[in-house]
Amino acid sequence: MIETKGLDQVSVREVAKIAGVSPGAPFRHFPSRTALLTAVAEQAMDRLIAEIDNALAAAEGETSLMRYRAIGIGFFRWAIANPVHFQVISTRTAIDFDGSSLVHRNGEIRAVMVRLMRDAETEGLLRNGDAARHAVAGRALAYGLARMYIDGQFPSWGLRGADPLEEVIGMFDLFISSIAA
Repeated sequence: MIETKGLDQVSVREVAKIAGVSPGAPFRHFPSRTALLTAVAEQAMDRLIAEIDNALAAAEGETSLMRYRAIGIGFFRWAIANPVHFQVISTRTAIDFDGSSLVHRNGEIRAVMVRLMRDAETEGLLRNGDAARHAVAGRALAYGLARMYIDGQFPSWGLRGADPLEEVIGMFDLFISSIAA
């Protein structure tokens, strides 16, 4: 429904209609639109964490900086494969982010990112700078690239026909190279 009508048009009643159940049935599970979209966001977070875990497992034994990169790759894979989930989880005004498991789980991802960047700094893998700021900059770049792709902005930047995953990984690698010692 979000894909065809947009996030703003989601309602619990419309979901009931699409599901072929009585208009009141979903309200037993989701008392509001926010509750419904928060549940969707929690499923999105499950998928995101699974993709990040897979990427980190594939980077086992790599340096901390390359493991940080793996988190970015996992994020890109998830966002490109799940644009609607990206839209829902990124629209904090539509969900109860702070009152759900999302805030804690997002914090766990962020903590791993900062820890890996600090480890990379300790290992001498970073140019001088603040590891926590490098972690935020990488996150901002990853989010921005995913948002640009999902919003259809790649063609206006001359990124046509290429594999979007390869494109975003290539740009993320430019960031990694720019902070590497």
